[in-house]
Amino acid sequence: MTTRGSGGQSPSTASTAGVVTPAPVPLVNIANALTVVRLLLVPVFLVVLFVDHGQSTAWRWAAFAVFAIASLTDTFDGDLARRWGLVTDFGKIADPIADKALTGAALVGLSMLGELAWWVTITIAARELGVTLLRFWVLRHGVIPASRGGKIKTVLQTVALGLAIMPLPAFVEPGVAVLMIAAVVVTVVTGVDYLVRALRLRARARAA
Repeated sequence: MTTRGSGGQSPSTASTAGVVTPAPVPLVNIANALTVVRLLLVPVFLVVLFVDHGQSTAWRWAAFAVFAIASLTDTFDGDLARRWGLVTDFGKIADPIADKALTGAALVGLSMLGELAWWVTITIAARELGVTLLRFWVLRHGVIPASRGGKIKTVLQTVALGLAIMPLPAFVEPGVAVLMIAAVVVTVVTGVDYLVRALRLRARARAA
């Protein structure tokens, strides 16, 4: 039950000069919960991936299932946060970290199993780490919205890694390799774009 203040206005919405102040978004909400679940699934994914040194077909499908579920939480938490007004500072920071953790775990895991070239892992990981650091660097000046290229990058990475995790027949491997290279190219290009936008945002903020 909402406690009413003087004049019948709720304390969460009453303010001076008749300006309505929206109630603060609770930190504990479904969107943030899904983000935390994605973080918790990262070590689970790695454990399952390395069962029997990654050679068990059944366990590889299980690893893919964990990866797919964790990836789906990324779609749902952002959609719910925007649709239900559940955007929080925690979510803005934790969501990209959870994304990078899941992607990084898949990259490193596959490379350790000898199924993915280390240069692919290092290139993508360096870009993701760099963008994360840039987010913190410009956070006080504003949040840089995700670009269309960034969304394409996420889809390419997710699909390519998902296919690489699956125990698929050997004849599919060249197609997966091409998709992975495409993901690397888009990852690098969008990383440069993010750097440029971050520098512009900081320059505008300092000029103001």
